Amino acid sequence: MGRTRAAIGLSAVGAGVVALIIALAAAGGTSPRRASGPFAWLRPASPPVGWHVARTPDGAALAYPPQWTAIKTDPGTASVALRGNGRRIDGYLNVTPKQGAETLANWSRSRPQKNRAEGARKVRLVAAIRDAPFRSARGSCVVDTYTTSLATYQEIACLVSGHGASEVVVAAAPTRLWQERSAVLERAVSSFVV
Repeated sequence: MGRTRAAIGLSAVGAGVVALIIALAAAGGTSPRRASGPFAWLRPASPPVGWHVARTPDGAALAYPPQWTAIKTDPGTASVALRGNGRRIDGYLNVTPKQGAETLANWSRSRPQKNRAEGARKVRLVAAIRDAPFRSARGSCVVDTYTTSLATYQEIACLVSGHGASEVVVAAAPTRLWQERSAVLERAVSSFVV
C-alpha cells in the first residue's frame, strides 16, 4: 500500500512539473533568452544606469559608458571610443546600417572577408554564433582578431536584424587590452537595440 501511495504521489508531482513547463512555454517563459558557449555573456538587457546612448538616423541604439566619447565616422553610423594616451583608441563601439550581401546565414564568412577587404592582415575567426538573442531582434555574431598598421585588435561583430532594419554592431579593443575591456564591450553589445 505504501508503494502505491508513493507512485501516485510521484505521478502527481510529475504531472505538476509538466503543467508548469507548458504554462511557462505558453507565457513565453520567465527567463531571458541566452546564448551559450563562447557567447554565454550575450544576455539581452537594458544598459547600466548612467550609460549614454548613441543613435543612428534609422533608430538603432548603442549604449556606452560615460568615460567614452562620440567620434566622427561615416554618415549614418554612430561611433564612440575610449581614448588612451596620445589619443589612441583603447576601446571602440560602432553601429552601421547593413551594407552589401551579408546575411545572418553568411555572417561568419562575410565579416572576416570584409576586414580583409579593408586591409586587415592576419584575420582569424575565434568564434561564431547564429540565432543570437538581442533585446529587440535576433542576430549572428563573430569574435575575430586582425592586424592593421596601428595594432592588433579583437572584435565582437554582430549583424542584428529586427523591426524591418538590419544593423552591424562592432565592439573592439587592442588585443593587449581585451581582458580589461571585454566586459564593457560585451555589455554594450548585450544592450544593443535595432
